[in-house]
Amino acid sequence: MSNYKIAVVPGDGIGKEIVPEGLRVIEAVAKKHNFSIETEEFGWGAGYYLEHNMFLPEDGLDTLKKFDAVYFGSVGLPAVDDTLPAKDYTFKVRTNFNQYVNYRPVRTYPGVTRPLRSEAPIDFVIVRENTEGEFVQVGSQYLPDSENGMGIDSSIFTRKGIERVAHYAFKLARTRRSKVTHITKSNTLINSLAYWDRVIGEVAAQYPDVEHQQMYIDNSTAMFVLKPEQFDVVLTTNLFGDILSDLGGAIMGSLGLGGSGNINPEREFPSMFEPIHGSAPDIAGQNIANPYGQIWSAAIMLEHLGEEEAAQSIMAAIDKTTTQGVLTVDLGGDAKTKDVANAVIANL
Repeated sequence: MSNYKIAVVPGDGIGKEIVPEGLRVIEAVAKKHNFSIETEEFGWGAGYYLEHNMFLPEDGLDTLKKFDAVYFGSVGLPAVDDTLPAKDYTFKVRTNFNQYVNYRPVRTYPGVTRPLRSEAPIDFVIVRENTEGEFVQVGSQYLPDSENGMGIDSSIFTRKGIERVAHYAFKLARTRRSKVTHITKSNTLINSLAYWDRVIGEVAAQYPDVEHQQMYIDNSTAMFVLKPEQFDVVLTTNLFGDILSDLGGAIMGSLGLGGSGNINPEREFPSMFEPIHGSAPDIAGQNIANPYGQIWSAAIMLEHLGEEEAAQSIMAAIDKTTTQGVLTVDLGGDAKTKDVANAVIANL
């Protein structure tokens, strides 16, 4: 029997409600598929920052290294400067653990009303470069309070960074419908994204069996709404991927439906799995948060760990649950957070 050590970081806001429900689903599917999980919970995040002036302890990364994966909720509270959670928790983990792939799938949920007129099935994956690009936070503010003040942020795109995420995207496409659409804006960002295009083109040439399409970010945003069924694997930069994956959640029917993984493909470090939404402190503590994205993140985590059948079981149970009309308030239903997890477990 395989055993997996999972670090559990519920974080803030609704993370404290949806992560325990996701864990209950993981424990149930582990029993069904004859593997075990060993978990340890860490109360890190913005709440921890308010008490300790840091989002995780100084040895936090060393602690997480001992685990096979990190199951994460969300980070951020109104009382904490909104520029800090990403820099001091999320980016810190992603960068130090070389989680250069942000894997964010988008799909049709049966029984969920979508905001699009088209009923064509949606099934694609956003592969977002996760450690460089526009989010490296290299820059400065010069005389910010003067009339000549300015703020500067530099985007950094390296050959190594582009090549490795592009290879991941093309290999993933081979397991799906063999199409990669890479997103750019090189007609205006003529240095950084022209280089992005060039290196991706070089990688694409190594995969002649995979269709490769280049699309500008403005056009892709429109196509996500008008013809989302055309996409298979969408390869994007850090910033574009952040925006497009929220749009992906919206076209599914709710941001609460989206799961994701911050993945280190070489498995040198643990990968971290989380829903795409934030901590939603305005609804925290009311047992109304949508846990489907958190549960989907569990399936992505188990697939990454090699438990493909267990991951498929979770997704089948999710589909049966939404088909039965077990929907939270953001989806037009009245199911509580625990109700959804109970139904998914019953449907396993």
